[in-house]
Amino acid sequence: MPHSKSTSTKAVSGVLITLTVKGLTYSERPTGAYALLLESEVDKRRLPIVIGAFEAQAIAIALDKMSAPPRPMTHDLFAQSLIAHGANLERVVVHALIDGVFYAQLHFEGGKVLDARPSDAVALAVRLDCPIFATDEVMVQAGIEGEQGAHPKTPKAPRSKSSAAGDAIPPAKSDDPALARASRDELEAMQEHALSNEDYEMAARIRDELNQRG
Repeated sequence: MPHSKSTSTKAVSGVLITLTVKGLTYSERPTGAYALLLESEVDKRRLPIVIGAFEAQAIAIALDKMSAPPRPMTHDLFAQSLIAHGANLERVVVHALIDGVFYAQLHFEGGKVLDARPSDAVALAVRLDCPIFATDEVMVQAGIEGEQGAHPKTPKAPRSKSSAAGDAIPPAKSDDPALARASRDELEAMQEHALSNEDYEMAARIRDELNQRG
């Protein structure tokens, strides 16, 4: 199958930022989606990525090993297949943000690189205990400043249901005109309040409003 230029399997280069999974939060925009929150181990910048309910369930189950189902899920089966065939997943990298959609890569021992959605890549990483990275470019584009004391909780595994949500950046535009009317100082105060309440989707939308203003 041919690859588009936006999902090239060429290995990424440049500075990589180590990330950890901080949690999952329910998002009402789009309906039925979840926000996967990744955090830099260096400067605590946070990277929110909107994912579907099925992928959120897969990540939550892997993080909460006590809730593992009796039969393997798709990501469990893929992880077990990699182990059975001796394929060592060395790292996953969120390497691009194009038109609001994130792209990731799976890097295997021996130099093999496969394209993946960040949600699938993270679901595998937490099962195989491999590190998660993002390029510095992605963090500059979509990272938000986090607070040292904020520790979002990982919820119980959500129920699996169909969702049109992809691995996307939280919507930049708000249906609430308050963001458009607010001054820069007001937006910065609103963003700080959103972060303190662990509302990372709102914080990301405010960040995008600030970025649009330059």
